[in-house]
Amino acid sequence: MGNVVVITGASSGFGALTARALADRGSTVYAGMRETTGRNAPQVQAAADYSTEHDVDLRSIELDVNAQDSVDAAVAQVIDEQGRIDVLIHNAGHMVVGPAEAFTPEQLAELYDVNVLSTQRVNRAALPHLRARGEGLVIWVSSSSVKGGTPPYLAPYFAAKAAMDSLAVSYAAELARFGIETSIVVPGSFTHGTNHFAHSGRPADAAVEAEYEKHYAGLMEQVSQKLAALAPADADASLVSAEIARIVDLPAGERPYRVTIDPANDGSEEVSDVADRIRREFLTRIDLADLLTVVPK
Repeated sequence: MGNVVVITGASSGFGALTARALADRGSTVYAGMRETTGRNAPQVQAAADYSTEHDVDLRSIELDVNAQDSVDAAVAQVIDEQGRIDVLIHNAGHMVVGPAEAFTPEQLAELYDVNVLSTQRVNRAALPHLRARGEGLVIWVSSSSVKGGTPPYLAPYFAAKAAMDSLAVSYAAELARFGIETSIVVPGSFTHGTNHFAHSGRPADAAVEAEYEKHYAGLMEQVSQKLAALAPADADASLVSAEIARIVDLPAGERPYRVTIDPANDGSEEVSDVADRIRREFLTRIDLADLLTVVPK
């Protein structure tokens, strides 16, 4: 019997690729996206076509991570149709580019809403069902920017991803005694196969942005070009979806706590190894080592 998977932000990029990769391996996949009858109607049709052509179970579902009512309705639909959720994947996110000062506080709040608060909405809707069964897997799609090298002009996005990663770390320990595993997947800067840069937002304060442009003219273009040059030519976003599918396929109790997929090698994996080791040692020192692993049923 295949897994029942719910993935957020599955209209494009890592989300769409992961939904297809998991469906290919026999999971029933609910690809969450907003505006399924509007802006994302072509993506819904593409998923339906893929499901038919490949004889897999890939279903688009209306899931706006910014609206609790939408999240609750989506989870309720999955439970009604399948009776369970085995794997929950937090993938929804949004990027902005520009000097940090030029973004208004309201813009930062909106970015945190998409990248951080959305995971809490989804967790509060879905986790009661996983906890009741005493098993499951939660995957968080983080970013190498959380602990790796970080170029300027991406500060609001990086800060939001760091907040989400910290939330994932705490949830991992708090869900362990319920039999729910956590895997944090850390992609690097993929410039092929995602729409992060193409769909990125800009600062609202054009005057402040113009002041920075006097001293940092063309910086974002330089960063984009350098990031693309660092990665091997064959570094595609499908590396991330393939790794997520591999993790889901692993037996319960054997999923990795954190895995990094970063062809550009920005240093995130090295720093994460140290941070995760310190976490393990600290929990052991305070007699909470049982929170580091999940014993399958």
